[in-house]
Amino acid sequence: MNGADTAWIIVATALVLLMTLPGLALFYGGLVRARNVLSVFMHCYAVACLMSVLWLVIGYSIAFGGGDSGLWGGLDKLLLLGVTADSLSGSLPEILFFAFQMTFAIITPALIVGAYVERIGFGFVMLFSGLWMLLCYAPVVHWVWGGGILADGGIFGEVGVKDFAGGIVVHETAGLAALVLAVFLGARKNQTTPPHNPGMVMMGAAFLWVGWFGFNGGSQLAADGGAAMAITVTHISAATASLSWALWEKIKFGKASLVGIVTGTIAGLASITPASGFVGPIEALIIGAVAGILCQEAVTLIRNGLKIDDTLDVFAVHGVGGIFGTIMIAVFGAGTWFAQLGSLLIVGVFTVVVTVVLVLVVRMITPLRVDEETEVNGLDLAVHGERAYDMSS
Repeated sequence: MNGADTAWIIVATALVLLMTLPGLALFYGGLVRARNVLSVFMHCYAVACLMSVLWLVIGYSIAFGGGDSGLWGGLDKLLLLGVTADSLSGSLPEILFFAFQMTFAIITPALIVGAYVERIGFGFVMLFSGLWMLLCYAPVVHWVWGGGILADGGIFGEVGVKDFAGGIVVHETAGLAALVLAVFLGARKNQTTPPHNPGMVMMGAAFLWVGWFGFNGGSQLAADGGAAMAITVTHISAATASLSWALWEKIKFGKASLVGIVTGTIAGLASITPASGFVGPIEALIIGAVAGILCQEAVTLIRNGLKIDDTLDVFAVHGVGGIFGTIMIAVFGAGTWFAQLGSLLIVGVFTVVVTVVLVLVVRMITPLRVDEETEVNGLDLAVHGERAYDMSS
């Protein structure tokens, strides 16, 4: 065990949890109508709790168990059987590696929340999210990070896919699942109401930005120069994408908005995620500059071109950003085109198929969408019996 590595990954684990709670919850919560903000908080919070338990029970074993099939890790790490405080994973206590990866398993299905807010049934959210994490996310983790079929020595030969912190594993899977769910759900009854609290959106984005240092820097799994470089390029990409998004918005609409610039931040963070362990500051500057414009145009295409109500633009920002960053690894020569594009295709098809099947199955058990009256009146009071704001008190 290396003490410095262990200390850093303990901090990184806390930072990644900060991304979901409160970061993502505030970011998404500020973007919806006031009558739905608590439902968004509830989705993020409940998903975080459920994924933690499921990751302990079987998720970690599927992703990082010792199975050698290449498709999944098996059941030898079920309930962390055999893992003690003295067990090691590289230079880290394995229980810490479990906890760090658990925070990734929390935020990935939580990202999907943004696609279905304001109209989805709470029971569906819980059942779908749990099954999706186990049947889609965890296997993909094994394929890419657990020594599976897409890793070095797998189906792409000696040099497998390069995905440092989750461009494929987190952002492509969550983005495509969000798109599928948005298609099945259909559009909201009211799509014209602006974000109820842009200040809350900014605070959430700021928490995400800080937490992303643990997400990307922690993925080095060591306290060294590689972690420092990952943190630095993460920051540069986020800052540059924020500016390019705001500038593009100013050119197109005459004004640069707060919600716009912080959405650009997230686009830059998602785009640098897969490449953060393989590029330097100049490459990060390029990735961020392109990401701010690319993801903004993707938002326009999904909303206005394809007429898909991915409510908070999960696919356009996270999905497109993660895919773009994964491709840029090949552009900059840090990975092979064959492995990068092939892995994007394989994981993309797998994610869409699993998500479609789960939606079809789960909606037979619990309603996919709330009734029209509940949607119009807001999910906070109708589903959870609470209001975010009592203006009379």
